[in-house]
Amino acid sequence: MRLLATPLAGLTVVETAPIADERGRFVRIACEQALSTLKPDIRFVQVNLSRTLRQGTVRGLHFQHAPHTESKLIRCLRGRVFDVAVDLRTRSPTFLRWHAVELDADVEREVFIPDGFAHGFQALTDDVELLYLHTAAWYPSAEGRVRPDDPALGIAWPLAVAGLSPRDRDAPLLTAAFPGIDA
Repeated sequence: MRLLATPLAGLTVVETAPIADERGRFVRIACEQALSTLKPDIRFVQVNLSRTLRQGTVRGLHFQHAPHTESKLIRCLRGRVFDVAVDLRTRSPTFLRWHAVELDADVEREVFIPDGFAHGFQALTDDVELLYLHTAAWYPSAEGRVRPDDPALGIAWPLAVAGLSPRDRDAPLLTAAFPGIDA
């Protein structure tokens, strides 16, 4: 595994190296030892799989409030996505900045999203599948959302935003009163 920094501290692109032969291939997608430099004592406690049927669909931006903040390791298993992380950490010098990574099932890349970030993605192809490894269980009472079209963020989605769930479409806009996340 090769860890590549992004402009947002802690948000990391993880490149993996498959071993291939005439039978097929094998790739390690998560390794506590390799990822412990990003989050000491990292432990994944929940694994989720999402499938998005239509190109242009946006899911997110989702996060969890303290004390249930979580890190995520995201890998695209089918199709291609524009994967976005937004820094919501109160004391971060990049507070409310976003960064996107294109994830493609045919490219050996995943993204590590640390505690205190919101996460969302846009399907760049039809029939997308994403694998999520989470360091904390989902707590409905701790769930937070940010609108993907919030002008305060100015995310440059590559396609017209489509397919928003009612909950994502009705998420609150960020205001000066938004406290951020203590992660």
